[in-house]
Amino acid sequence: MTEPVPLPTPLPEFSTAELLSRFTVQLGSQLSHVQRNGARRPMSSPTPGSDRPGSDRTASGPPPLIAVAHGSRHPGAVTAVQALLDRVRELRPGLDVRLGHIELNAPLLDHTLAGVDGDAVLVPLLLSRGYHVTHDLPAAALAAPHARVRIARPLGPHPLLVEALRDRLVEAGWRAEDGDSGAAGVVLAAAGSRDPASAADTRRTAALLGERLGGVPVVPAYASAAAPTVPAAVRALAARGRHRIAVASYFTAPGLFATRSAAAAPGPAAAPLGDHPAVARLVLHRYDQALAPAPHRTYTRELATA
Repeated sequence: MTEPVPLPTPLPEFSTAELLSRFTVQLGSQLSHVQRNGARRPMSSPTPGSDRPGSDRTASGPPPLIAVAHGSRHPGAVTAVQALLDRVRELRPGLDVRLGHIELNAPLLDHTLAGVDGDAVLVPLLLSRGYHVTHDLPAAALAAPHARVRIARPLGPHPLLVEALRDRLVEAGWRAEDGDSGAAGVVLAAAGSRDPASAADTRRTAALLGERLGGVPVVPAYASAAAPTVPAAVRALAARGRHRIAVASYFTAPGLFATRSAAAAPGPAAAPLGDHPAVARLVLHRYDQALAPAPHRTYTRELATA
C-alpha cells in the first residue's frame, strides 16, 4: 500500500491540479469495478437488509455519512456524539449516518469502514486541521477493503461553529452587555496540535467569535501541544484589564481537556459544543461539500495497490 496522502488544499476553479484531481476520482471509481487480471467485476445484487444502517453492504442511494469522532475516556463523550448524530438524522431523514472513533471508543473507524461496500463520506467531528485529518483518516480510508471513500473537511473554522460557541457562552452566563464592556474577555480553549495549520484554524475561529461578540478580545489557548495554555491566556487578559473572563469550550464532546479548560475559567465556563443544532447543520454541510464536484480525493484500496 502506498503512503497515505494528505488531503489536498482547495485550489482555484478549473486549475490544472483540479482537473487532475477530478480525473483521479473518476479513475478510482472505474478501477473499483476491475479485477487485477483486467476483467470487470460482476455487478452484485443488494443483499436482503442491506438498506439498514450499519449493515455489511451499502444500499443504493446517497452514500453513508460516517462521522469520525476522536474518542475519549470521559463517560459522557459517546453519549454527546450520539446525540449530535441523532440531530443529523432528524435533519436528513433516510440518510445512513454511522459513527467511527479514531481511538478509545467503539466502534473504531476501521470496524465501521469494514461494513461499507461502495461509496462513503467521512466527516471528521474535528474542529481544525491536524495529523488526524491529514494522516489517520486517509490511512483508514485506504485500508478499507471494499469502500470508496471521500473525506470531508474538518468542521472548523466556520460561522456555524461561532454561533454554537456564542450560544454555549450565553447558557453559561455571558451577558449581552459584556460585548460593550471594557472588562470582558474570552479564552477559546481548544485541544491543541503541533500542526501549524491547526493553530491557524483556531485563531480564525477566535477572530470570528470576537466579531460575533461585539469586538470582545478572544484569545485562543490550548490544552496540549501548543501555547498559550488556558491559564496563561487568562492571565494575559487579566494583565490587559479584562477581569470578567469567560472560557469558550472549543470541543465537540466532554473530555479531560474540556474539563481542565473549564476549571481554569475565572468567570463563565461554557459547555462543549455537543448536539447544538448549528453543529448538526454543519456536519451535513461538510458531507454535501464532499459530494459536490470539487478537488476531493477518493480513497480506494484498489488504487493504492494497483
